[in-house]
Amino acid sequence: MGRPVATYSIVACDLDAGQWGVAVQSKFLAVGSVVPWAEPGAGAVATQSYANPRYGPDGLALLRVGRSAQEVVDELTRADEGRDQRQVGVVDARGGAATFTGAECHDWAGGRTGDGYAAQGNILVSGETVDALADTFESTGGALAERLLASLTAAQAAGGDRRGQQSAALLVVERDGGYAGLSDTLVDLRVDDHEDPLGELRRLHTIHDDLFGQTPRERWISVDDALRAELDELLAQTGHATLAGWAGVENLEERVDGEDEIDPVVLERLREVR
Repeated sequence: MGRPVATYSIVACDLDAGQWGVAVQSKFLAVGSVVPWAEPGAGAVATQSYANPRYGPDGLALLRVGRSAQEVVDELTRADEGRDQRQVGVVDARGGAATFTGAECHDWAGGRTGDGYAAQGNILVSGETVDALADTFESTGGALAERLLASLTAAQAAGGDRRGQQSAALLVVERDGGYAGLSDTLVDLRVDDHEDPLGELRRLHTIHDDLFGQTPRERWISVDDALRAELDELLAQTGHATLAGWAGVENLEERVDGEDEIDPVVLERLREVR
């Protein structure tokens, strides 16, 4: 018998944005290597407790051919002799959700589903942790990644894993939503071993958003003659002839598109060279 992946997680989607994702925290080393699975247009899976990692790829395969979240949970657990020790949450391509908690999962263990999400946990202080996951997701607006992070934070404040904290992860997928539009992985961040994994996960997500987030085009700044002169002066201080060249070195290339307008995030970073 393996060590239980004692954890709380939320599996969710934003159908308008075409995004599916999983957020998870646990007193378990590198929980992000086991629990979260997602595929755009198919759905997402969280597998935990005495986790069966095959629930991830097998669940996505079932979702890919149109099975509902409940059908996926039923098929995965029916075929698994260790089902009584498993916990799994699934969201499908249409936003349907299902959660399963085996009879032998360590207390407190259970789950809750709603429109577009499944929240679950085991070895928790109480059921308030799962309620906090669900209630926060339902009441929080914004991007899916932010809603998932907010849900984790609220769950920890409500009690969390009764053994403490160790690792956390955030996975969000969107068709062609990742780096350079050539990947479906929009966000894939993991904190494998940390005394404050949720704080560290939030810090990493802030950096990720700075580098790879998208400022609405209407908020970009037109480069007039005065700003052009300022940019040329700043770029000269960095030793780069072009904004694109500097941005590539600073890992901001995803936020540069031509020379006539500039993303305010890029401008702020460039002004820091003074």
